[in-house]
Amino acid sequence: MGRIDRTPVPLLMRMAAHPLRWALMTELASSDRRVRELVAAVDEPQNLVSYHLRLLRSAGLVTARRSSFDGRDSYYHLDLARCATAFGDAATALHPALAPMKRRWSANSSVLFLCTGNSARSPIAEALLRHRAGGDGVVIDVASAGSHPAPRLHPNTVRVLREDYGIDLEPRRPRPLDAVADRRFDLVITLCDKIREVPRDHGSAVTTHWSLPDPSAAGGDDGASYPAFRRLAIELDTRIGFIPPQTTTTRGVS
Repeated sequence: MGRIDRTPVPLLMRMAAHPLRWALMTELASSDRRVRELVAAVDEPQNLVSYHLRLLRSAGLVTARRSSFDGRDSYYHLDLARCATAFGDAATALHPALAPMKRRWSANSSVLFLCTGNSARSPIAEALLRHRAGGDGVVIDVASAGSHPAPRLHPNTVRVLREDYGIDLEPRRPRPLDAVADRRFDLVITLCDKIREVPRDHGSAVTTHWSLPDPSAAGGDDGASYPAFRRLAIELDTRIGFIPPQTTTTRGVS
């Protein structure tokens, strides 16, 4: 009997097959986390968690970013786009009929994006989600607000949405949290580390955190900081594409 040629197991599958690495990936799939939060979630020693995080980072599945609130800390992020591609490739290789299908947004969904100034991160996220859902012919309730609203939207917020996505923002000022205090949301996403540290009751909403830097902190004039706004918009658009469908359709989950 001849020898069977075996196709190498895809790297993602080797990474995900380990129970602890799978647990870490599961945690990071729902929200960016710090090491101590991951340690508490998986109930394993910090040195073991750090070891497996290093393996996931070396595989390109997880990245780390210094906290914009406390520079001594870091947030870990699961690259969902890379995971989706790798899982899709592995599934298709196993059987062509397993190729992933495009998901659609569900109507009657409500999402709130929060950051500090509501001048860059959260209004860009709000506009991109509304644009994506509208492309599917679905109208969803999207809002954004800031804990310390800036006097105006950053000019690069308006520019990047118009030039890169064809979105023209309606004239408006950044909103305070009070402006959305009486509204109920299915999903609340914090976009800066500072606002995440402020305890806040979001009722039955699912909450998640995306640790993103403030693009206006890049310094210099508006032209110098514009590349940071473009990078932010690209990352937000990617993350928004992987918001789990169930979190935009189901209330009562926390």
